[in-house]
Order: sequence, then structure tokens, then C-alpha cells
Amino acid sequence: MRTKKNYFPFGYILPAFLIVFAFRLIPIVLSFIISFFKWTIHGPEQFIGFQNYLKLFQDPGFWQSLLNTFYLVIFVVPSTLILSLFFANLLNRTKKLSSLFRTTYFIPTVTSLVAISILWKLIFSPQGGLMNHMLSFFGIHGLDWLSEPRGIFTLLFGSMGIDIPKALGGPSLALFAIIIVSVWRSLGYNTIIYLAGLQNIPEVYYEAAEIDGASKWRQFFKITVPLISPTTFYVLIMTTITTFQVFSQVYLMTGPPIGGPLGTTKVIVYYIFETGFGESQNLSYASAIALVLFIIILSLTLLQKQLEKKVQY
Repeated sequence: MRTKKNYFPFGYILPAFLIVFAFRLIPIVLSFIISFFKWTIHGPEQFIGFQNYLKLFQDPGFWQSLLNTFYLVIFVVPSTLILSLFFANLLNRTKKLSSLFRTTYFIPTVTSLVAISILWKLIFSPQGGLMNHMLSFFGIHGLDWLSEPRGIFTLLFGSMGIDIPKALGGPSLALFAIIIVSVWRSLGYNTIIYLAGLQNIPEVYYEAAEIDGASKWRQFFKITVPLISPTTFYVLIMTTITTFQVFSQVYLMTGPPIGGPLGTTKVIVYYIFETGFGESQNLSYASAIALVLFIIILSLTLLQKQLEKKVQY
């Protein structure tokens, strides 16, 4: 008996496919093509082959922005995962006013990033900013949060009278301020995702562990962490991708010049914007950098997916 094919379900995914095709796939293909030409904002000029990609190896601005971006990812992603899981556990145990707490945590996610950046710029202000005011309670002198190019480890060990090599100085204090804002911004969304994962764990596992005399810590590491690993990998992948794409905080909180001090907050997405739409208006070189960023994010995502297959419960 011949079964009649039902094409109706494809109609549901057609709008999403068209949006992804128009605003994701086509720009990626066009960027790949443009990167092989000398192409300014006025249009194409000539075919130059791999020159833009070879130029990357000799461009200190590219490597500086890539290093700043990696600093951002290394600090933001683990901090976000740990804090989100911590707050999700607290929310999961809270019975009273739980809806109020969830809404409060989620507010930063739905608040305009422009408003958030301006607010945090005021908080980090060396003249009467809230952050320096809080440090004064611990007897710590005020810091030039968004104007300090020295690394946080250089400042930390320097206060103890220990000099460390510049390479081990870590992200600048200005970039560390951006890291704090990025962690705070992503905390609410990831906490709610973790909370949903925690509520899917059957209580019977914890009851059995209680009968066997397992402590709360042992229950957390032997039951909660393994069973919530699919959620952890989702949060890990999404946070890594969004952190690589940080732009607004740098654009609105740093400078002048933007990306300062001394380029220590200039991340890769802002460098693409500056290269393509700044003074040089070099769209082809900006496209080459964008393609490299795309490959880095894709590689990390595939690596995380492979890791997920090995450790997921």
C-alpha cells in the first residue's frame, strides 16, 4: 500500500528557514566572497585572493582583539555557569515568593543593553561611583575601573609588592569591568534554564540518597550535577557563543577612544565593526576577520558537542 506523503508539517518550519536563509546563510556566503576582493564601502575594486587572510598574521590589532575576546570568554563562561547553577539551586529550594525572585533574576535579560551599559558606567565611575564606594568600606582606595590598562593580576600582586611578568598580568581592569557586566547580564537567563533542569530531576533519587545517609554535598555532585549535564552543555554552548559576540558593552562603556585604554577592551566583534565602518572602510578585511571568528565559534561548538556525547548521563 502506497503511503501518501504529508508535506504540511514543512509549512511550520518554512518561515524560520526563510529567516535563517536570508539573514544567516546568505550573509555568511557573501562575506566569504567579499573576503577575496579589495572591497570598500563604495563597492568592489579587484580580486586579491588570500591577501586579507595573510594580512591577519601580521596585524597586531587583530591579535590584541582576539586575546581580549579569549580573556572575556575564559572569565565569563565558567563564572556564569557556576553562579547560575548556584542561584538556580537557591530558587529551587525557595517555596515562598518564588515567582517574584524568578522575575527579579530575569529582569537584566529583558532590559535594554544600552540602559544597562550606561548604568554600569555610572557604577564604575571613579568620581562617586557605587563600586568605589563599596571598596571604601574595606579600606581599598578607589580604582579607575574603565581607564586602567594594567592587568588585574598585575594590580593584585603589585599591591602585595610582587612583580609578575606582563604576560601573566591577565585582562586589564577595564576589561574586567566589562566581564562583570557580561556575567551579570547573562545570569538571569541561564539561572531560569538551570531551574527548569533542576525541576526535571525526580525527587525519588534524593529520597533514596537520604535513606542511604548521603550528605547534601554528595547528593549535589552525585545526583544533581550528572543529571543536569544536558542543561549545562546547552548553557555552555550558548554562553560561549554570546560572549564571543559581545559588542554593546564595549561600544557604550569604554573610551574615548572606544576599545581603550590602550586597546585592552577592544574585542573581536568591535574590531570587525571598526575595520569595516571606521576610517579604513575595508569591508573585505572585516569579512575575513568575521569568517575567522565564525570558524573559531563553530570549532568550539563542535568540540563541546563531542564532549557532551562522552560525559552526558
